[in-house]
Amino acid sequence: MSEKKYDVLALGELLIDFTENGLSAQGNPMLEANPGGAPCNVLAMLCRLGKKTAFLGKVGKDQFGVMLKGALADAGIDTEGLYLDEEVHTTLAFVHTAPDGDRDFAFYRNPGADMMLTADEVREDMIEAARIFHFGTLSMTHAGVRAATEKALKAAKEKGLLLSFDPNLRPPLWKDLEEARERILYGLGLCDILKISDDEVLFVSGAKSVAEGAGWLRERYPNIRLLLTTLGKEGSVAYYGDLCVKAEPFLNPNTIETTGAGDTFCACILNYVLEHGLEGLTQEDLEKMLTFANGASSLITTRRGALKVMPKKEEVEAYIG
Repeated sequence: MSEKKYDVLALGELLIDFTENGLSAQGNPMLEANPGGAPCNVLAMLCRLGKKTAFLGKVGKDQFGVMLKGALADAGIDTEGLYLDEEVHTTLAFVHTAPDGDRDFAFYRNPGADMMLTADEVREDMIEAARIFHFGTLSMTHAGVRAATEKALKAAKEKGLLLSFDPNLRPPLWKDLEEARERILYGLGLCDILKISDDEVLFVSGAKSVAEGAGWLRERYPNIRLLLTTLGKEGSVAYYGDLCVKAEPFLNPNTIETTGAGDTFCACILNYVLEHGLEGLTQEDLEKMLTFANGASSLITTRRGALKVMPKKEEVEAYIG
């Protein structure tokens, strides 16, 4: 892949994840304001791995928006394409963590600044300067930001970028789940690399098992050159050509919450593609790729939040070693 200003450019949501952090002296739950949003979590991990990244999106011109812009800069993410909305506040997500580390979300986004990105604000010069364009579905929940996403995807296709897609389905943000499914299908028809969770596979395919659903995806969308399914506590699977490779998880007794685990996994996959390309991958390649990604995503579950606390390459290698 030719030399570009950015290895990965992502478009989507940048928000505050309020995560639980114990109880106050009065017994009230305390919430920690963690910078978040799936696309930027991916970029932050890529920066930890030495890659050059940039973000296209919008936050409010408020205390949280200013904080988020600073967090991206501190992580090494280019903020040239980050807009600050004068009228609409930064999106907030409140995350409740179950005893097993799983999560439930409540969003304050009606509207939220990330929804206000317009097609006119899409920086095609930044797209042309990237090798991979990464996107999800939260930038397609409403008409204006959907138009911006579609314009960016069209430009990325025309300019020959690899397209990476993580549906990152959040049902509370959709008025109609059938519309969510249609947007996921739209993304599936464009992407070269797909990272998708087990629940999302079943949702979009209607299959009774993840393996059956993955087969449905591969048959219907031959454009997907590398398909990764994450299975939570069961590990992950890569589908590539005639190969199907499964890697076991790294279950950590110190897990606090799973916020950012899938994003960390996705970043590690993109990092491997950036370093090795998408041609001629072997079973051994896929095993190495999945093992590193599983290890990194396990490590992030032992930390609160994600964007500011991504592990370094050396940490992951020591952990899986």
